Amino acid sequence: MKKIIYFSFIIMFVLAGCQAESDSAAQSNTVDGAFGAHFIDVGQGDSTLFTLEEEDEEIVILFDTGDWQGNEVVPYLEEQGITDIDLVIISHPDADHIGQLSKVIDHFAVDEVWMPGNESTSNTYQTAMEKILSKDIGYHEPRTGEEYELGPLEIEVLYPEDISGKVNEESISIRLAYDQVSFILTGDAGVKEEKEMMESSNLGSTFLHLGHHGSKTSTDPEFLNAVQPHIAIYSAGEDNSYGHPSPEVIELLDEENIDWYGTDKDGTIVVTTDGKAYSIETDMGTNITVSEPDAAEDKQASADEENEVASEDILNDEKNDSSCIDLNNAPKEELTEIIHIGDERADQIIDKRPFAAFDELEKIDGLGPSRIADIDSEDLVCDF
Repeated sequence: MKKIIYFSFIIMFVLAGCQAESDSAAQSNTVDGAFGAHFIDVGQGDSTLFTLEEEDEEIVILFDTGDWQGNEVVPYLEEQGITDIDLVIISHPDADHIGQLSKVIDHFAVDEVWMPGNESTSNTYQTAMEKILSKDIGYHEPRTGEEYELGPLEIEVLYPEDISGKVNEESISIRLAYDQVSFILTGDAGVKEEKEMMESSNLGSTFLHLGHHGSKTSTDPEFLNAVQPHIAIYSAGEDNSYGHPSPEVIELLDEENIDWYGTDKDGTIVVTTDGKAYSIETDMGTNITVSEPDAAEDKQASADEENEVASEDILNDEKNDSSCIDLNNAPKEELTEIIHIGDERADQIIDKRPFAAFDELEKIDGLGPSRIADIDSEDLVCDF
């Protein structure tokens, strides 16, 4: 198995522009690249696969593993011919990010797993940790400023600097670079955390995976300006109950002329690159190739018309504030909208999920049958 090499010193690097000239790529619909980034359609969850095949070098990195109720990740990896995974990064232990980790560990030889260190009492988290220990898989809790090299891939940890139990906010956030093309992923980190990343790291990158499924709790305009991505990508379920992505975020991207893709509209999104030029393919047939360093100026004209229509549709949709609240996925601020659920009980719900049935709310301190009946009669919580 390949080992990850830790740098004892910090090298800050900025890869602005993130594309170089490639005449041959300009004449083709796709780039014949060694590196692939697969933003897998896992519904209302997150999972991104990075693969590199270069001469004798084969590297596989998996960032998040989808929702606990799904079964998309293992079949997709098998379709890609993967048998070994060098590194699995779990941004945080919420069930829509760590959900299928146990299945991944059962099906593939995993060398190392990273987690932020915040724990959960959910069965999904506990089972995954037991399998990591039982299979003697390497385990690490990375912190801001750490840098790693895995073959030609460079990984910089952007967050967290430390942990305090704030699960979403303290998501592992990274910048991964292959030559001149780079990616930033931030899990469910929010605006406050984005600003802290700006203070500690140089963020210029080609691709930005939008935080928290494109929610307005993330993607601060200053952060977007610091990253200056050519492409933004979000992971969300089709017609999800949370209104993800937020229209405000989509509007911001459009105002900045940043092309965007989403798994709810485009299905799985695959970026292929030789480290200079890149191409993008989606399940919906969208295909663009960028090979010129200044191509960002013409990105809007190069984007597929289908994305433009999708953008208009989202912006014109009225945000559905009356949507039901999913106990197994909703963030804390949404949970506190439920009757009898304050900050403390919301934290308990997040810690103890997933829930398989409504009456399992009795696990939460102070929620007896009468209060659970009140919650049920409010008709705000999604059915199981």
